[in-house]
Amino acid sequence: MSSEAMREVLQIIDDKVRLRPTPMEFELAYQARVAMDRIRFAIKHTEQFAPHTDPMQEIGLQLLDALERLESAERNFQRGFREEHRSSSASLESPRNGSCGITRNQ
Repeated sequence: MSSEAMREVLQIIDDKVRLRPTPMEFELAYQARVAMDRIRFAIKHTEQFAPHTDPMQEIGLQLLDALERLESAERNFQRGFREEHRSSSASLESPRNGSCGITRNQ
């Protein structure tokens, strides 16, 4: 394999690695999901059991706002992950003629 072909292969691998979300991003997305579940629980319980006063209504609105913000951030993460995954898998598809796309210099 020529050095140019080797560089191309390494560049493809490097690009694919850079496109993947980091473990920290996955952890943040997971923690956001946990927080969303807990906020939903808190909203449900404040609506059912808390006295219906103005301060409690404000608390409910604040919780709802926090939930919507987390859901928006999570949707953006999912959208970005899907787009990156789609683009990286499209760039790694094999050529239609059955060759591997790398030529050997002999």
